[in-house]
Amino acid sequence: MTSAFGVAVPRWARGVPDALVHPLTSNARLLGAALATTVTYAVLVLSTFPGFTVQTLASDPTHLPYAVAALTRETYLTVGWVGLALVAAYAVLAGVALTNAVALLGRAQRAGASTALGVVPGVLAAGCASCGAGVLGALGFVGAMAALPFQGNLLRLGGIALLLFFLGRTGDPLTCSIGGDR
Repeated sequence: MTSAFGVAVPRWARGVPDALVHPLTSNARLLGAALATTVTYAVLVLSTFPGFTVQTLASDPTHLPYAVAALTRETYLTVGWVGLALVAAYAVLAGVALTNAVALLGRAQRAGASTALGVVPGVLAAGCASCGAGVLGALGFVGAMAALPFQGNLLRLGGIALLLFFLGRTGDPLTCSIGGDR
């Protein structure tokens, strides 16, 4: 299949729109995607400076909104609008991936599948914490992100590309065939 510009569209990329639209098909799915997106964004931002996060939340857990706001500002000051947009895009795609994984899990159980292990890679892909950015911070390698080209934005972009690939391979979880040819 080719696009309007005559470029061949990979098979997996044709499923991306269906996967992205799936959470919009019901209010419950939209709420689930919004909650997953919010939690993912908070975890990604809070993991950028774990020392500050632990100190702030240890003193008073109700300071969570302040910590997220302060670290969002620090993320912007560190990596700019592009980096902040990539973190936000990653959180949205993770919310969509988790919503689709729940739908796939429900479909696998209804289809009598003996195991739901096929859904696990999608859930794990959504939890890669901005493809290393949060993991490096949590492990104490905050300076390693500064040493990466473009302040780690290429790494974030790689995580987004992986999520889009997995979402495209799945497509709409209510119409795809489990173990099918996608």
